[in-house]
Amino acid sequence: MATFPGAEDFVVGLIGMGDMGKMYARRLSNAGWRIMACDREEKYDELVAEFANHKNIQILRNGHLVSRASSYIIYSVEAAAISRVVAQYGPSTRLGAIVGGQTSCKDPEIRAFEEHLPDDVDIVSCHSLHGPNVDPRGQPLVLIKHRATDESFAKVEAVLRCLGSKYVYLTAQEHDRITADTQAVTHAAFLSMGKAWHANQQFPWEGTRYVGGIENVKINLMLRIYAQKWHVYAGLAILNPEAHKQISQFARSTTELFSLMLEGRRDELRERVYAAKEKVFGREDSPKWGERPLLPVGVVDRFSLNANKTNTNNSNAPPMPNNHLSLLAMVDCWSALGIVPYDHMICSTPLFRLWLGVTEHLFRTPGLLDESLRVGIEDKTFRRDDLQFAIAASGWAECVALGQFETWRERFAVTQKFFEPRFEGAVEMGQAMIKAVLESDKE
Repeated sequence: MATFPGAEDFVVGLIGMGDMGKMYARRLSNAGWRIMACDREEKYDELVAEFANHKNIQILRNGHLVSRASSYIIYSVEAAAISRVVAQYGPSTRLGAIVGGQTSCKDPEIRAFEEHLPDDVDIVSCHSLHGPNVDPRGQPLVLIKHRATDESFAKVEAVLRCLGSKYVYLTAQEHDRITADTQAVTHAAFLSMGKAWHANQQFPWEGTRYVGGIENVKINLMLRIYAQKWHVYAGLAILNPEAHKQISQFARSTTELFSLMLEGRRDELRERVYAAKEKVFGREDSPKWGERPLLPVGVVDRFSLNANKTNTNNSNAPPMPNNHLSLLAMVDCWSALGIVPYDHMICSTPLFRLWLGVTEHLFRTPGLLDESLRVGIEDKTFRRDDLQFAIAASGWAECVALGQFETWRERFAVTQKFFEPRFEGAVEMGQAMIKAVLESDKE
């Protein structure tokens, strides 16, 4: 255990024992730190039983008890609930303690801390840029020194070092801008895919249209998102002021590109897509991508959910030509907003790296982009799916613009229910795919 004067008496408090709270509790306690944690009081007995064999973890009934006894308190609650929870427990914070949050959107979190915490409390927030089931070692961990002494900040660094993550130092505003650029629009794309396939009542991996590495990434990550809790994505999109324009622009890009395809405006479509390519990925003689593709050839090809494939490593049938509207719209969106995704790689999530990887693959593979544009104009195979995708993207954008948490929850829940019978095995497949890609990055 990394030490500092008084470390033996240092207590880490966790308010909120969802998936991320539990991950932090286990990893920090295993490193020797003493943990005091709580969730809603009705979960007290359940949590006591779950952590009965963890000697360094003490479950308390509420956040008042955690706040009074802890040296460093981490609020690990939904972004939509952070203001209410901090207002409830913040006044009980121990004199001179350090307080932070683990929400994916820092604007409401920091405002809640400034409004409800005592002035003698230091504020150091964090955000692990990965899900609770991803190994944190080597993953980005944002640290935000909002209102703290160097001594307090050093203590937080010492406590969280056991996660093995790479520290990224940002302000709250920088964090929200980067997560909007890298996460909010990425999530919107996969959420829209799920809605489109749901609207057409199809499990895409069971047919022959969605075959190959790019399609495996789309399907596996879509299922991964819908297998999670709805509020994770709603809070990041609706509460992050920086995310609104990105999600709105993605919906606009999707609709406008699809309209060009429907109207057969081949030259205009090609001109627009190639202009976006140059702005996002650079010119052919000075590309912004590295010499080595983000997505190594063949790594994701074997992660298909289609149980009918005779060879799990390579399908005998080539992938069906697809216009890849979602990928074209993503690059068009980045171009319109002046976003260069490579600038944010230090803060990228595994999901974003995969998404950027397949997008880069489409735009850097000789002939593949032109084939997608040809399909968009000439081939109607994917028109029904593309129509529903455009409708879904606009629907999510409207939810965000209106701040409609309940509508978001209902839209998410009905599609989650549709895919839920297929989650078993799919989540594990997606996790294995992410692990394979991350391991290939180290080679």
